[in-house]
Amino acid sequence: MRERQPSRTAFGAAGYRAAHQVSDHGRVFADPFARSILGPEADGIIAALSADPRQAPARMFMAARSRFAEDCLAAAVARGVRQAVILGAGLDTFALRNPHQALGLRVFEVDHPETQAWKLTRLAAAGLAVPESLTFAPVDFEAGGLDSGLLAVGFTPELPAFFIWLGVVPYLGRSAIAATLRYLGGLPDAEVVLDYSEPPENYRPERRAEFAELGARAAASGEPWLSHFDPVEMSRELQSHGFGDQEDLSLDAIAVRYLGAPTNDAGASPGPHIVRARRIT
Repeated sequence: MRERQPSRTAFGAAGYRAAHQVSDHGRVFADPFARSILGPEADGIIAALSADPRQAPARMFMAARSRFAEDCLAAAVARGVRQAVILGAGLDTFALRNPHQALGLRVFEVDHPETQAWKLTRLAAAGLAVPESLTFAPVDFEAGGLDSGLLAVGFTPELPAFFIWLGVVPYLGRSAIAATLRYLGGLPDAEVVLDYSEPPENYRPERRAEFAELGARAAASGEPWLSHFDPVEMSRELQSHGFGDQEDLSLDAIAVRYLGAPTNDAGASPGPHIVRARRIT
């Protein structure tokens, strides 16, 4: 990570969300601030991600994972949750769009201090004010300190909370992932939405080379993929930390839910997944 710059992953996710608004007309997920937060590079990034047809699946996955997370959050707010924590927030814009602010939903953005400093600069340049309902919590996941980082900025661990953890798990080691889930599993009525990718051996041979190439690019950029999970393995990992209520969407299931694919197409093709898990008390 370059000083006072977001990670490549954070910047890329915002780029995909912005491109989805243009190329796909926000079909799955509406994010009116995605372009603004990209700054002067926005048009070039959107053009690149829109012109290449190979980017279409990634655009739709990025849109679907945000849509799924925010739909699940809305359901949590409806049952009384008033704390939302975005882990590895990057250039996420939910706090700027918070439709539950009038109900008292507080949003805590957790990320590396350098990424947060860059984001604040970018928000100011775009003329976007930081909402009163948003609080930044600087934390380095690999170094730990999530609990103390949140406590320091006013998070109330005794109250229910909803966690959005997107675009982070593949880049963390197993110990850091387990430590985060252990902390979340110790909170009352905690619920989390996260995404993960399956290991290379789960892919068909013709797709395995493509998967390896993407992984090599990530490593070359300084952000290697460190952890993959088989769906059964991820379910057990969540269960071991008290998250017994689970919903896992494969790429096929995402296509059914958000793209109108036939129900009989909701199989289990290897690829990235989005999973919602709630702690069972």
